[in-house]
Amino acid sequence: MTYQEATEYLFSQIPNYEKQGATGYKEGLETTLALDEHFGHPHQAFRSIHIAGTNGKGSLSHLIAAEFQVSGYRVGLYTSPHLVDFRERIRVNGTPIEEDYVVKFVEEEKAFFEPLNPSFFELTTAMAFKYFKEKHVDIAVIEVGLGGRLDCTNIITPILSVITNISLDHTQLLGNSLEQIAFEKGGIIKPGVPVVIGEATPETRAVFDALAAEKKSPIHYAEDEQEIISAKLTSEGMMHYTAAHLGDFECELTGDFQPINMNTTVVAIHQLVDMGYLADCIEEKNKMLIAEEMTNAFKNVTKITGLMARWQTIRENPKVICDTGHNPAAWNYLGKQLSALKCNELRIVFGMVEDKDIYSVMALLPKNAKYYFTKGSTKRAFPETSLKIFGEQMGLNGECYPTVTEAYEAAMQGATSEDVIFVGGSTYVVADFLKTRI
Repeated sequence: MTYQEATEYLFSQIPNYEKQGATGYKEGLETTLALDEHFGHPHQAFRSIHIAGTNGKGSLSHLIAAEFQVSGYRVGLYTSPHLVDFRERIRVNGTPIEEDYVVKFVEEEKAFFEPLNPSFFELTTAMAFKYFKEKHVDIAVIEVGLGGRLDCTNIITPILSVITNISLDHTQLLGNSLEQIAFEKGGIIKPGVPVVIGEATPETRAVFDALAAEKKSPIHYAEDEQEIISAKLTSEGMMHYTAAHLGDFECELTGDFQPINMNTTVVAIHQLVDMGYLADCIEEKNKMLIAEEMTNAFKNVTKITGLMARWQTIRENPKVICDTGHNPAAWNYLGKQLSALKCNELRIVFGMVEDKDIYSVMALLPKNAKYYFTKGSTKRAFPETSLKIFGEQMGLNGECYPTVTEAYEAAMQGATSEDVIFVGGSTYVVADFLKTRI
């Protein structure tokens, strides 16, 4: 079996929410627990940090992983979805899992797991935990796949839980209210384990407070602590921060949502330092050195961890940017950021999947742009022709293209160095775009 055959097997033969939608989602932990027992409970071999939330959890996972790496830890990082290659999901110190390991896992374990009929994410999670154990990681940063309470990553007992925020997304699976979704995502709160909440509303705060009280878990609201005092984009394309305890530093993640992510990250890191992490040799490391390590990680997070597509500039002249934001909460920031760009013409390659709140997202799109409506390579893709109809109702002008490549090529045609091209709306649109760029 080749690596391509192994990944095609995983994508096509295993129930896959990312490709199929709700029919590929398996609720409950029974299969996960069976896989975990079969592999000898590998998640118990390393410490972990568990990260959930509607938006920002990918960026935050990578930021925290970078912090541990520059502090000398051997760090596992498990995130989803991937953009270009399946191996992006499972990394140790920024290096993706080896192709041979993926092939060997499928070949050797298929006879056991096929009768269980695991979902793609259940199987991938089992592979990640097994890999991290065999690679002897010190710490693993684990991003929740969907929800939290019944997500297959929720068999871990972390040293810290983080919930970035709550907004209406995946409502067909997680509930139709903020309270219901907060309850599902708050399911990662473990007895006695501290939890950091990035943003909360009165409705979600009440849910989190109740869950933390029930579990006797210390709870910290990052927005109440306000570590980030100010944030400003520099001429070099970095985000310059002034922080209450870290002073001035820069980060290469520059989307409008990133200051909130950074505030949550810094509060989480302070909790970890208070617990004795990120400063193992405290006698030799004063607070200044710890701060230097932190800021080095922030400034080089994409190089350190392999993070992609968070307001990422792909090229200049014309400037091409991509971002994986795909729900109203994300586009509340992206729409404003795009509208504020100084350029001759803004061209947007845009597509979505059918189970998102398409109408609400499109209501947030800039009116002063030319659109190239398209669809990503997934059965869940919303037809580009329907996007155009929605767009016309909202005063958005554009044409339809059956593939992302064709849409991007059309956007590039005739573009000048003063124009900006943005690619986004769906993770799958960004993935299709990056596969032709990298």
